[in-house]
Amino acid sequence: MAENPEYDPETGEIIAPGQPNLMEYSVSEISHALKRTLEDTFGHVRVRGEISGYRGAHSSGHAYFSIKDEGAKLDAVIWRGSFGRLRARLQEGLEVIATGRITSYPGKSSYQIIIENIEPAGVGALMALLEERRRRLAAEGLFDPARKRPLPHLPRLIGVVTSPTGAVIRDILHRLNDRFPRHVMVWPVRVQGETAAGEVAAAIQGFNAMATPPDLIIVARGGGSLEDLWAFNEEVVVRAAAASRVPLISAIGHETDTTLIDHAADYRAPTPTAAAEKAVPVRADLLAELASLGARHRRGLTRAMDERRIRLRAAARALPKPDDLMALARQRLDLAGGKLSHGLSANLSVHGLRLARATGRLSLRPITQRLADQRRRLADQWGRAARALTQSLSRRRDRLAAEAKLFASLNYTSVLARGYAIVRDARGAPLRAAAAVKPGQALEIEWADGRVGVHANRDRDQGSLF
Repeated sequence: MAENPEYDPETGEIIAPGQPNLMEYSVSEISHALKRTLEDTFGHVRVRGEISGYRGAHSSGHAYFSIKDEGAKLDAVIWRGSFGRLRARLQEGLEVIATGRITSYPGKSSYQIIIENIEPAGVGALMALLEERRRRLAAEGLFDPARKRPLPHLPRLIGVVTSPTGAVIRDILHRLNDRFPRHVMVWPVRVQGETAAGEVAAAIQGFNAMATPPDLIIVARGGGSLEDLWAFNEEVVVRAAAASRVPLISAIGHETDTTLIDHAADYRAPTPTAAAEKAVPVRADLLAELASLGARHRRGLTRAMDERRIRLRAAARALPKPDDLMALARQRLDLAGGKLSHGLSANLSVHGLRLARATGRLSLRPITQRLADQRRRLADQWGRAARALTQSLSRRRDRLAAEAKLFASLNYTSVLARGYAIVRDARGAPLRAAAAVKPGQALEIEWADGRVGVHANRDRDQGSLF
């Protein structure tokens, strides 16, 4: 089959093959012309598709892969500078929306998109990205329950990271004032949008860097869709919450909403109002508990004093009587006094014999001189004996006086002298309680100045017993 003939546009004559009247282009000219046509025609575009052939960043820092759908595939490049600024974590098979410039690569005679920004497309892609990020951060230990710190019982200063214009901060302040008013410091941030994650992370870090940081941090936001709450799933926010030295409560969305910051926080509150309830106790409950503890303390103190009073009385009854304490001392004093005169006589006799023997041996000395010497020695011995007797009697007199004072302090008569009395039964045994007295029983009452016999004339339940 013959090829279709080509015609000259000016003469209409058939142009034979190989005629040199067509304009010639170099390969580079054609490539650059196509490149300019693509860039001028499309410029910046948004392309939706599935990532294919992704192997991570090249050693140069650039990333090369493809974006495809059911009918076509588009080569894609992300330069190193743009790759480092991406918020989304790329992975094989993830459906994304890429924003960039369409251009060509002359070296391969192919066209491609230079991506400047890329984000997951649709809830399914976001959920897949969220699950992958959750597993990765959990593997690092950021969600480990052992890392979570207890919340302070009654914080003095509470830091709140939220939007200052929303209903969330009003709900938190209202609940705090109802339960237990505390000082609150608000760090205003955006809770939605591209800059929200960075602002929230900076607020958490800022509270921790304060010279006097708050005792508790609450990160709060109202409810919304997965896309609305996505800032609290960002890695920078999760890491800031996990690294916070101040205990942190996350209160993002409604009860059914869950974000990654909830796993890294020390406590997850289902709502911002619930976060305020967890942050402080109810002041009225604390006052009631304090009153109860005070009453228990007073009752315990009273019981302890009563028990010690009973033990003291029991110990006093177990003490020996003063007469028994003094009896042995008196007996020893009497024996010592009886032996004293005999001892002095015996001592004089012994010394007299020694004097007589000495006198016999001093025959060369005059008798008068020997007698004078013996008298002096005898007088000296007698003086020493008299002083020893005086000192011994003085010591025994002092001991007797001390024991007499002890006897007077322990004797029950000293208690009677202060206005008290002892009630005894007919056998002389003391009665310690009214329950031991029977109607008509003969009794004896002893005062300091004497004793009186009485009879109990009525039942104790009807009034007086006498």
